[in-house]
Amino acid sequence: MANRTFAIGDIHGDQQALYKLLSCLPALDAGDTLVFLGDYVDRGPHSAGVVSYVRNLSRHVPARVVALRGNHEDAWLRVVDHGWDAFVLPIPNGCYAAYRSFVGAPPPLATDHPRAEEILAMQTGSFLPDDVIAWFRSLPYFYEDDHAIYVHAGLPRGPSGFLHPRDVDPPTVVLWCRDEDFFRNYRGKLCVFGHTRTEYLPEELSGYTPDDPTDLWAGENCVGIDTGAGNEGFLTAFELPGGRVYESRE
Repeated sequence: MANRTFAIGDIHGDQQALYKLLSCLPALDAGDTLVFLGDYVDRGPHSAGVVSYVRNLSRHVPARVVALRGNHEDAWLRVVDHGWDAFVLPIPNGCYAAYRSFVGAPPPLATDHPRAEEILAMQTGSFLPDDVIAWFRSLPYFYEDDHAIYVHAGLPRGPSGFLHPRDVDPPTVVLWCRDEDFFRNYRGKLCVFGHTRTEYLPEELSGYTPDDPTDLWAGENCVGIDTGAGNEGFLTAFELPGGRVYESRE
């Protein structure tokens, strides 16, 4: 069946979840598209491996591969360009795990804390290879096909309703916004997004397994698929137009 799109949620360094999820998908053909919604790095143990795998995936599958920018890739670009201690230093952001992955060190334990030289490397992003930084810069802010609009975080409201991502200024807003107005009231073309873990979305509005708030979230015209990979959750893919859901968890 051609012209299928498989949207894949936030991976966050969870390479094993990525492998497991892709193994659950049906056989792909040249008419199919894989759309990654961003956030390839941080938190999970294998940020470098995830980046390498996604960058090279088009060589190994017949489907088109679209990799969108997430707010974590955007944040690292800000770190490289200007510095951003408020992003790299808080432990929950998972930047130390990304650092350890890219320098080839074991994943940090919960009791590990970065040394002074590691903090400096994180504050400047100097550990990130030049080609990875260039790849981050090349990642588009959104993708659209006949089935849906795909963005990392969501769509903001403008004077006359919710904006199409091409009209959002600055475009980075679609990587960072987290607005309950969008989750509850968006009624445009179907929009598939990540960024906000599904368990934090309005549970009573989900039309998909509402008894499991950690699962894919299906609103009226938007679908959330950040199910916590890299942070004790799992990875989810959503197939369009069929609406089938795939998960890395058993």
